[in-house]
Amino acid sequence: MPDVTREVQFDTVHGPSLVAQATASSATLTLGVEEEFLLVDPRTGRVVPAAREIRERAAGPGADRLVFELTQFQLESNSAVHVSLEDLHGDLLEMRRAAAGAAASAGLGLLACGTALDGNAGVPPLSPCPRYHAMHREFGAVMEGQGVCGCHVHVGIGDREEALRVSNHLRPWLPAVQSLAANSPIADGRDTGYASWRALMMGRWPSAEPPPFFRSLRHYESLVDGMLAGGVIMDRKMIYWLVRLSDHVPTLEIRAADVCPTAGEAVMLAGLVRGLAETALRDARAGVPAPDVEDTLLRAAYWRAARDGVDGEAFDLLTGARVPAWRLVDRLLEHVRPVLEENGDWTPLTLQLDRIRHSGSGAARQRAAYARHGRLREVTELLMTQTAASCWA
Repeated sequence: MPDVTREVQFDTVHGPSLVAQATASSATLTLGVEEEFLLVDPRTGRVVPAAREIRERAAGPGADRLVFELTQFQLESNSAVHVSLEDLHGDLLEMRRAAAGAAASAGLGLLACGTALDGNAGVPPLSPCPRYHAMHREFGAVMEGQGVCGCHVHVGIGDREEALRVSNHLRPWLPAVQSLAANSPIADGRDTGYASWRALMMGRWPSAEPPPFFRSLRHYESLVDGMLAGGVIMDRKMIYWLVRLSDHVPTLEIRAADVCPTAGEAVMLAGLVRGLAETALRDARAGVPAPDVEDTLLRAAYWRAARDGVDGEAFDLLTGARVPAWRLVDRLLEHVRPVLEENGDWTPLTLQLDRIRHSGSGAARQRAAYARHGRLREVTELLMTQTAASCWA
């Protein structure tokens, strides 16, 4: 069995020691979720550049937190800050329904789907933001076919040095998160063979990859400065690491997932991510070293997760073997179980996971709908129904 990890202690020379806080109890971490959606013609599944009109039409609770994204056929929702998963679910559902209702009033559909079903050839119609147009000039054809949709979970950790310790502990679990949330098997009118084609499309950006193992906050900043100096990123918003420090709110942002089909699945994802972060925070404060997984093998495991999703195989970074992806998810569950039980999240999250085991992942459900008659319309109808559905414990 290959040795794929090494234990490396975090360098605290340039920051306050956190081991001294080992006896401190960690209150339940706060959560916020960003979700990205597609606007489509419900008959064909083709994307429609109508974001401005839909934002103007949107009304009711949550409508004021719908914002523009990269393209004119996308909308993004930004949740409030929550501790309760039930409250987070209600918030996400309000914003989804506000956007879906506005889209329906314009004869369009709102899809929680990682990629455009019928394709998006060439440079997409960009939102009227000078930054996006500057990105096109700088990165050229990387922009072609973009307009993919993810789910980003923000966990409230105000101390940036401590947040980086948590990032180090999260790295081996990122492939499991991706496999569970894969929801983009269809693009350009065909099954791509990947459960998450979004992950492959995002991977074209030079900074879109699993995060490095950070020795300190100074190390983090030196890497960011180097990417800026080399022109790999235009600004700090283009740090597309799958875990990154937020520069505008005191959070650690986990960006490893496709947008989830339902609000319930998005809350499940957020609850598991918080469980991982709280477990990591307690380990970091107790001086437990994070496994320093080799970057090459971490990228390989993330690729495998994007290819197979939760319905196939996973590369287990802690053993160096390929295993059923569900086995890795079950190990993740056991890893975070003490925190989930303490927070009261264990029962609702395991109920959501049982639903996925029974009905299939987002990617599997799309494929089943497409396989019936080979028509994108049936996939579109499924995704429209799921996007505004209420499904919570």
